[in-house]
Amino acid sequence: MNESNKLSAQSEKKLRVAAWIVTALVLILVGLMRRPEMHINLPEGVSLSFLPLVHACLNSLVAVSLVSALVFIKKGDVAAHKRMMTVAMMLSVLFLLCYVAYHFTSYETRFGGTGAVRHLYFYLLISHITFAAISFPMILFTYLAGWANRIEAHKKLAKLTFPIWLYVAVTGPLCYLMLRPYY
Repeated sequence: MNESNKLSAQSEKKLRVAAWIVTALVLILVGLMRRPEMHINLPEGVSLSFLPLVHACLNSLVAVSLVSALVFIKKGDVAAHKRMMTVAMMLSVLFLLCYVAYHFTSYETRFGGTGAVRHLYFYLLISHITFAAISFPMILFTYLAGWANRIEAHKKLAKLTFPIWLYVAVTGPLCYLMLRPYY
């Protein structure tokens, strides 16, 4: 192994540690934003009530980016695949920032549906939240493996990560559409 590859491996190791730290911080932040004592009051006249629609749009664009990336890699267009995955990552980061801003400053909206639709909503919501938490570090490690050009590791991780990330990106807007009448 030459010195530049060794440095690259050291850099990747540091990035993997950073990915675990970011994962822990995000999970702590998401846990804190649900606590009433952590609520941040916005100045009078300022509202972030538009953000749930933004969340749904960002998640929808992530889903489109993921499917596009899959199509590109199946066609052998690695450069376009990388671009679409970077777009998906950037949209996801923007989503996370907006999501945290909204939930620290707005009170939770309760679903008002009844019967089968209520069960469907909570099934989608609970699975969405669970898979979002599980997929977060998976997404980071899959992206990192691709970025580090560890193709076999990237492929192996992507086979697990892609369907979960796509599920999260699709079910987020579905939950929004089901909850929208109650905002």
